[in-house]
Amino acid sequence: MLATTTVGAYFYFNGLNKGQHRAYADSAADEKPNAFSPQEFRAFKLKEVHPYNHNTSIFRFRLPTDEHVSGLHVASCVFTRFPFKKKDGSTGYIIRPYTPISHEESQGYVEFMIKNYPDGKMSKHIHNLKPGDELEIKGPIPKYNWDQGKVENVGMICGGTGITPMLQLIRKIFDTDSKFDKTKDEKIKVTLIFTNQTEDDILLRKELDGYAKQFPYRFKVIYGVDRPSPGWKGHTGFVTKELIQKHLPGPDTPSSVIFVCGPDPQLAAIAGPKAEDKSQGQLGGILKELGYPQDHVYKF
Repeated sequence: MLATTTVGAYFYFNGLNKGQHRAYADSAADEKPNAFSPQEFRAFKLKEVHPYNHNTSIFRFRLPTDEHVSGLHVASCVFTRFPFKKKDGSTGYIIRPYTPISHEESQGYVEFMIKNYPDGKMSKHIHNLKPGDELEIKGPIPKYNWDQGKVENVGMICGGTGITPMLQLIRKIFDTDSKFDKTKDEKIKVTLIFTNQTEDDILLRKELDGYAKQFPYRFKVIYGVDRPSPGWKGHTGFVTKELIQKHLPGPDTPSSVIFVCGPDPQLAAIAGPKAEDKSQGQLGGILKELGYPQDHVYKF
């Protein structure tokens, strides 16, 4: 998410484990034209930029017409790229994945929340764009297909910009103004553990707190920070075994899944690293120690 860059830049598809029979499929319900293509990069003009905090902004890109939608279903991401000249004079590309924060039904535009990392080549490039400049985008890149993999008990652990795929899922489950049928989602409960460096770094807090207020028996968010400010009442420090045991569905909870997304060190500590080809890889870390089954954990 805030667009996330936790997936490998040059791997175009992230396979599920054999035990996770949650294949991605396009929904036939959306008849609006899709702006993005999974076969090719297409250029999209930046419409406007809205600073969010000290190092993160929301970038809104125009789609071809006001009737177009992104074509990204929950949960999926896109790849962005820009060219550069190699030392031998040939053209190379910087390619990075991002997860939009705009609704999948939004028409005429797509939005990304992007943190400007000091060493981030793509994030710096995007933060230097001006309205009217173009960015090449390709997608969707399918991840977890919620429509086919719904469960009643959802746990989420994310850090920083890893909130973006979680936001896709949270909106899909709780948004009452969506055109999609919500009657089958009324029993679903979601608990989110969201960690950041400081309280000022917590992204989308107003929206998340809104869901918690609107659905107090179905949605709960636990914030954690590394460097607490005076009076901080949330969790301090890393995500621990005890924190997971206290708040998230347990290893034996029926109809459950734990989603994890964040910086590589956090991902490895909680669920084990992804495989070299950026597929799920073996389950490891705290979740394995706690006895979670491989097919009850998904790494974004």
